[in-house]
Amino acid sequence: IIFFNGLGDAIARAYSSIQVDARMIMPEPTYSTHFMAEVLHASFPPNTYRMNPYNNWHPDLRELEQKVRSHRAIVGILIINPDNPTGFVYTHEDLENVVRIARENDLFIISDETYINIVYNGKTTIPIGDIIGDVPAISMKGISKEAPWPGARCGWMEVYNADKDPIFNRFINTILHQKMSEVCSTTLPQMAIPKIMTHPEYKNYLRARTQHYEKLSTIAYGILKDVPFVIANKTNGAFYSTVIFNESVLNDRQTLPVDPPDVQQYVEELTKGSIEYDKRFVYYLLAATGICVVPLTSFFTPLLGFRMTLLDKDVDEFEYVVKTLAEKITQYIHSSK
Repeated sequence: IIFFNGLGDAIARAYSSIQVDARMIMPEPTYSTHFMAEVLHASFPPNTYRMNPYNNWHPDLRELEQKVRSHRAIVGILIINPDNPTGFVYTHEDLENVVRIARENDLFIISDETYINIVYNGKTTIPIGDIIGDVPAISMKGISKEAPWPGARCGWMEVYNADKDPIFNRFINTILHQKMSEVCSTTLPQMAIPKIMTHPEYKNYLRARTQHYEKLSTIAYGILKDVPFVIANKTNGAFYSTVIFNESVLNDRQTLPVDPPDVQQYVEELTKGSIEYDKRFVYYLLAATGICVVPLTSFFTPLLGFRMTLLDKDVDEFEYVVKTLAEKITQYIHSSK
């Protein structure tokens, strides 16, 4: 186990330690920290495999297998479980297939398990370490999404089977030696984490949180699944819900009424020229309603859509926000007709 000043630090160290001519393959859409770390390492956009919105965001494992066989520079597979931004939760079978693909193609796995304890709607998953067998792997974990402790930057890597592969072992040693050169430690959170996670009330605390996310997930899906022009899948893990627009429904003529006029003028200036259509929608939505969502193209995908959070403490307020969002989607799309 290697500790870092948050998982962002761990991700940066891991990718910068990969051989210059080696590549990772990662899900698409993907979390921006992984994407940018691979870009900085390789100086090229990452190889990706698709998370399929038409199949409840299930990873396209056939595409993954084809790509790792045809691109011999790929040395590792990234999975994010539960996934950010889609909220997809990997089943045992999914994980076993990823491990099989890695074993058959002599690859290692990085499993970002930031949200591993935030799973609901009757779904279950397991850490990659429980089924990894003899395949080299890194599990990335942290406390920032479970324990509300601002400033306690502490993430860690759990390393599996470094002794079984000399190349992977050198990779891990490079990470370790880089980390040992730093003078700032994470002593305080390291001392506190075992006491927090073994506290008799910790499981109840997590259970209450996941039950709340489940309730908001059900509300969001119940409203958005019937909205024309979009595809909404039910979120089963983490605390995000991602919605995509149907192909060709967005254009650069669509708007929402914005008041006061100076704000409308500002939005019109922001959305001039070459801008992704989902980002244009997000700007108009924010200006017209105060509702802030994140454009899906920010997660390095050609899919147009948005990610919203399931973090509102007030259930009634959340339901109002989602209903307003549903109304504004329809209004926005019809505005150019």
